Amino acid sequence: MKTKYVLTLSCPDRVGIVAAVAGFLAERGGNIQASAQYNDVDTQLFFMRVAFEIEAGEDELRAAFSSSVGAPLAMDWHLTRADYRPRMLVMVSKFGHCLNDLLYRYGTGLLKTQIAAVVSNHRDFYRLAANYDVPFHHLPVTAATKAAQEAKLRELIEIEKIDVVVLARYMQVLSPEFCAAMPGRIINIHHSFLPSFKGAAPYTQAHRRGVKLIGATAHYVTADLDEGPIIEQDVTRVDHNMAPDDLMAAGRDVECSVLARAARYHVERRVLMNGNRTVVFS
Repeated sequence: MKTKYVLTLSCPDRVGIVAAVAGFLAERGGNIQASAQYNDVDTQLFFMRVAFEIEAGEDELRAAFSSSVGAPLAMDWHLTRADYRPRMLVMVSKFGHCLNDLLYRYGTGLLKTQIAAVVSNHRDFYRLAANYDVPFHHLPVTAATKAAQEAKLRELIEIEKIDVVVLARYMQVLSPEFCAAMPGRIINIHHSFLPSFKGAAPYTQAHRRGVKLIGATAHYVTADLDEGPIIEQDVTRVDHNMAPDDLMAAGRDVECSVLARAARYHVERRVLMNGNRTVVFS
C-alpha cells in the first residue's frame, strides 16, 4: 500500500537537484503528485516542496534519501507523512475574532491541524474553546509572574507535543528565551500599521491620519518584536466615511483571513525559511 509524503528542502543551488530528487523517487516506484521549486538568485539557495506517494517505509526512505541525496547535496530537508496533522496551541488575550475563525476552520476540516489547547491570560473564551472540545488553559501573567507563566507554558507544550504555537491576538510579549526555543514554530498576527502607528489605539491613530488602506501581517516570532520573517499579508480599502470602529471591524476581518492562510501554509509544510524571509509555496 502506498503512503503519501511531503518533502521540503533547501540547499545551495546547483545543476541537477530536481533530477536527483525525481530520480530517487522514480527508482523506488514513487509517484510525484505535486512539485514546486524556487531559486533565490540573491542567496544562491534552492528551495523545493514535493508531494508524492510511495510504498517504501518511512525509516527506510529517510535513511536512503539522506545518504544518496540529502547529504551529498548539503540539504536541509524534512520529510513528513501527508496525513499528519501538526499539533497546534493557540494563544489569545481579550480579542477573540482570530481564535473564533481558527476554531471554525479547524472544526470544519478546512485547517488540517489538531488544535490541542487554547491558552489565555484571561478567562473570556473558555466557552468558545469548549464548543470545539478543545482544552482551555488560563495562565494569567504579570510582570512579576512572567517567568513562572512561561515555564508552565513550556511544560504544556512539551506534554501536548505541540508542533506550532499561533498567537491569535495574544497581547503579551514572549521572552527572547521562549522565542529562541521555538524558531519557525510561533506565528503571530498584527495590524500592518506597525511601525507607523505604534502604541495604544492604532485604528484611532489611523483614522486621524485619514488612511486609505488597512491590513494585517502574519509572521514568525523572533526575539525582535514584530520583526520576524513574514508569511502572509493583505490589505483592504477604507475611506473618510468610516469611523475608528469601522476601521477596526475591517481590520479584524483582514487579520482573520491573513492568520488563517499563514497557519494553513505552515501546517501544510508550504513555508520554508530563507534567512529573515520566507519562501511560500501556495
